[in-house]
Amino acid sequence: MPPATTAPTNQGNSFRGRVTAGELVTEQVGLSQNAFWRRLQRLQATGVMSGSRAEIDHGLLGLDLTVIVMIRTRHHSKEWSEDFRKHVDRLPEVIDFYRIGGDWDYLIKVVTRGISGYDAFYQKLITNFDLVTVTGYFAMEAIIRNRAVDLSRIR
Repeated sequence: MPPATTAPTNQGNSFRGRVTAGELVTEQVGLSQNAFWRRLQRLQATGVMSGSRAEIDHGLLGLDLTVIVMIRTRHHSKEWSEDFRKHVDRLPEVIDFYRIGGDWDYLIKVVTRGISGYDAFYQKLITNFDLVTVTGYFAMEAIIRNRAVDLSRIR
């Protein structure tokens, strides 16, 4: 039996539960299973698609605090930036990390256990790095999380 997967219905981003890969192919894509798998392999080979992942419920793991961390620095050299990127990459609480434009230089999304977990992360983050401003915004509710890109708008 083909593996079950969560598949979107034709109504935008809503989901209807678990369906088999075969049902996904026939109902959603409109291709035969062989044509579907050939297209999937081609998308993976060209780098359009990579990997697969499972959705993890952070709260069930005790990771009940999500913090959006905004960072401003006075350093913008390539060497400093590379060192900072390596430093942040070693922090296990970080799930997203961006260099951004505007009033801030970096945005980091952190998931941790409560405020004491965030404080421990913060202390590791600032160790040995001259950061002008570090501001944490604490998420109270995830309204839209990990939304899939609407491919129907790409032509």
